[in-house]
Amino acid sequence: MPADLHFTKGQGTGNDFVLFADPDGEIDLDPSQIAAVCDRHFGVGADGLLRAVRSRSIPEGAAALAEDESAEWFMDYHNADGSIAEMCGNGIRVFARYLIENGLAELVPGETLAIGTRAGVRDVQRSRLGFQVDLGRWRLDGGEPLVRAKNLQVARPGLGINIGNPHVVVALADDEELESADLSFIPHLEPEPVDGANVEFVVPSDPLVRDGVGHIRMRVHERGSGETLSCGTGAAAAALATRHWAGEGAPDHWSVAVPGGVVGVRMFATEDGEHVALSGPAELVYEGDLAIA
Repeated sequence: MPADLHFTKGQGTGNDFVLFADPDGEIDLDPSQIAAVCDRHFGVGADGLLRAVRSRSIPEGAAALAEDESAEWFMDYHNADGSIAEMCGNGIRVFARYLIENGLAELVPGETLAIGTRAGVRDVQRSRLGFQVDLGRWRLDGGEPLVRAKNLQVARPGLGINIGNPHVVVALADDEELESADLSFIPHLEPEPVDGANVEFVVPSDPLVRDGVGHIRMRVHERGSGETLSCGTGAAAAALATRHWAGEGAPDHWSVAVPGGVVGVRMFATEDGEHVALSGPAELVYEGDLAIA
């Protein structure tokens, strides 16, 4: 274990991360150390930590290489509390920029960068907004649990959606309800998912569809991190849920406004079923060195 960790701080629509390179899998931070790094008062401060490790150097990477031998790099992602997460849509865009700007990978326009994750291999491309990631197949999963959130007077039914990680999406009536929810408290789900879930609260724009694109606003409480300014897979889940509720004729292109900015969501057919893609900015903010206790 090194005494100092050289890190980079990055963000995608305000969803922020601490990143570091560990190509050979030699740095093993435990959950308490990860939580200390992500602490906003005593550490660097972040919604999660991303370790760039070669797929051959981490046990979970074997499945990634079996799926796609070009997935040289594995995104080892942990939430701010140190718990493991399967996938992060904003995080993987920031991860791709980190690899590219540090000379660890190349991505020319029109080509694809395969990245291993615990949810499977995800393909990243450059886009007008920065980067686009194919989040793969999605599915309705988790039923329609009842959701209670502080300052929302009435419990609401949610819609369970899995995009490699679990989400429950809740529709609210208007912006006032969306702003009143206190997401510093963990929303209560009945029944409670075994592995927990990210919970998205969504308000449709009026009109919902403009120029063939659906528009929604969203806030999110992320499992293991609390309320964040953005959640990429959560934005995809929110768009999918809104399309599901809107019914036949709803668009496959969506603009999702989150407190940290705007991301794009697109649904498209493939040979193995419908996929959902997420596009948005990814920025590296600064580098530093941190003593690890």
